[in-house]
Amino acid sequence: MIAALVAFSTLLVVVLAWISTDHFRAFGGAPAGARLDRMRASARFVDGKFQNLEPTALMGLGALPGALRHWIFGKEMRVPACPLPMVTDAAARLATPAASGLRVTWLGHSTTILEIDGARILTDPVWGQRASPSRWIGPGRYHPPPLALADLPPLDAVLISHEHYDHLDMATVQALGARGVTFHVPLGVGAHLEAWGIAPDRIVEHDWWQAAALPGGVRIVSTPARHFNGRGLPWRAGALWTSWSIGGPRHRVFFSGDTGPTAAFDEIARREGPFDVALLEIGQYHQSWGTIHLGPTGALEALARLQARTLIPIHWSTFVLAYHGWSEPAETLLDEAGKRGVAVLTPRLGQPIEPTAMAPGETGAWWRALPPISPRCP
Repeated sequence: MIAALVAFSTLLVVVLAWISTDHFRAFGGAPAGARLDRMRASARFVDGKFQNLEPTALMGLGALPGALRHWIFGKEMRVPACPLPMVTDAAARLATPAASGLRVTWLGHSTTILEIDGARILTDPVWGQRASPSRWIGPGRYHPPPLALADLPPLDAVLISHEHYDHLDMATVQALGARGVTFHVPLGVGAHLEAWGIAPDRIVEHDWWQAAALPGGVRIVSTPARHFNGRGLPWRAGALWTSWSIGGPRHRVFFSGDTGPTAAFDEIARREGPFDVALLEIGQYHQSWGTIHLGPTGALEALARLQARTLIPIHWSTFVLAYHGWSEPAETLLDEAGKRGVAVLTPRLGQPIEPTAMAPGETGAWWRALPPISPRCP
């Protein structure tokens, strides 16, 4: 009887998982053939998997009980009490070219539209409701995208930093693929895209320091990052992770993806900098993950090492993936930046800004207008 009940429960879980993950397609594809050979040929692929430049540890088992207690019993306000203010006319604003030649529109988490010297690039696009393979469970976004996927302007490239679900979303990729865009991705991620119907000639896979040309003399370069891979199936070879340098005739931008502190920032600055702007992750971090995420103070230290003039924070205020209050990363960032005299811009969701034409802090601390606890919303 017990054995039958266990068998039935197991079968039920598998069936529900099969349905909620679009017949397991959301997990992506396994690299094989020439793609897998190219992964294995990378200097970063050691002992059957990709490795960081520095020894990198995830949360140890000893820290797990405390982390679970914090996750369950922590009192932080991890989701805002009120709807977040956002700019909803980005499509109309983006119809006019940026006067300065450089414009950034943050759409939530690590999704941005970057317009640089005539090229338009989309980073880590996620329009899905959950950072999860399942449509039913997993971290859900607490604000809608400020710009509909159908309202995106024409794109010259889509950049993906790594294969985690909050950076690579199947339905979003498929919708963008229908537009005929070209995806630039780290080694191995192309297997996911092909499994989702993206034509191979629309996928460019990069090892670190490999470059590609875009219109207008813009050049993108896959640069090192300190993170890890994983898309729920540990027995297959995981993909590489990367940051990106985007340089044009007049401007240069760094996009961090997910990364912890790394000595590679110095080499990136030497080879690709100085940068007008660095889009750096500040949120969904924890001290136990200090080698794989920056957090606000780590982002400021990275900014200095990258020789970037202005910091625009990303990877915050969309999903709950860590224990801190939802606005704490931005609050800490502004506080520390003020002490260090660092230029920071914190645009509202969907707000196109031209960072080289703005004064530091001109965007303001918009989250402070929301009540910290009270449900009475402005």
